[in-house]
Amino acid sequence: MAAYGELVHRHQNRLFNSLYRMLGSREDADDIAQEAFVAAFQKLDTFRGDSQFYSWLFRIAYNTAISMKRKARLKTVSGDKLKESSGQEPNDTNPDHEPGHALHVEETQIAVQKALNELSEEYREAIVLKEMEDLSYEEIAELADVPVGTIRSRLHRARAELREKLRLVIEESE
Repeated sequence: MAAYGELVHRHQNRLFNSLYRMLGSREDADDIAQEAFVAAFQKLDTFRGDSQFYSWLFRIAYNTAISMKRKARLKTVSGDKLKESSGQEPNDTNPDHEPGHALHVEETQIAVQKALNELSEEYREAIVLKEMEDLSYEEIAELADVPVGTIRSRLHRARAELREKLRLVIEESE
């Protein structure tokens, strides 16, 4: 139990950050990360050690996120409706947004996340998995269930779109 606690401690921030970048929602990223750690613990006996623990855990989280997206398409609830039903504002618990952080770092993160959110789902997934998770083209192709050439094409287009979106943000701020 203590060893698994150490694995959670070691990987929770990286998993949350990757999911947040991919999903664009802190709440969804937090929920998926928690579900992934619970599922990984329940399936720990199926981990063969062929890959790193994080890769295995990320695959569980990725599959959970895909399932969540499918369910969300069937039942969409707006943030305002959630606020009305709960009577509470959502809380931002990410320490990166504490007032003590440098303003330009926060602005940069917001600009990058906004630009990522504006990309199509396929482009956003590809760029997050390649640039932020450092997965190989083959691993991304396997996760997305598409040919490697498709991943290369998506990454090329995603980078070009992201570069253009960020260039516009930089020009606006100057």
